[in-house]
Amino acid sequence: MSRRPSEAAAPPGRRAQALADALAESGQVSGDAIDGIRKLATEAWSPRNGARVVARAWTDPDYRKRLLEDGTAACAEYGYTGPEGEYIVALEDTLALHNVIVCTQCSCTAWPVLGLPPDWYKSPAYRARVAREPRRVLREMGLELPADVKIRVWDTTAETRFMVLPLRPEGTEGWSEEQLAAIVTREAMIGVALVEAPA
Repeated sequence: MSRRPSEAAAPPGRRAQALADALAESGQVSGDAIDGIRKLATEAWSPRNGARVVARAWTDPDYRKRLLEDGTAACAEYGYTGPEGEYIVALEDTLALHNVIVCTQCSCTAWPVLGLPPDWYKSPAYRARVAREPRRVLREMGLELPADVKIRVWDTTAETRFMVLPLRPEGTEGWSEEQLAAIVTREAMIGVALVEAPA
């Protein structure tokens, strides 16, 4: 049934709760299952997980190699598995290459290590434009890359969930994994920002 033009859509949170209530009331999904998914989404799936993976890869060459060879298995070493985490591929940034991820069809990400996608990642504008004009989109988002740095855009699908292994910033030599993880952002692991050491 279509909405009348004067009717505004309910906020996403209210719509999600209405759907959860309807599924539970109909017996199609138990309330416990819904609570379990909610707990996963709000507590277990987090960019902090990916930051920990990145920090380990920066400090442990053997782990970095495993991450680049089989991202799913390397993330599973930390217990980061489950829905949307079955086919993780890590993309390594270099001084000459910068990686950016997008899902042009919907908003797929590697939930266990990136968390649920931010609103801007799900927006039609980002999904359509970053594949066509990545340098311009990155500039609009505050990331100006040198002209000689190649930008490669990767389209996440149901079969492949990408995460970016960003460049480690200068001035962080001797830092612990915990210190490094604290400066890694979800935006850097998507590829729309660089990791920067605090001044």
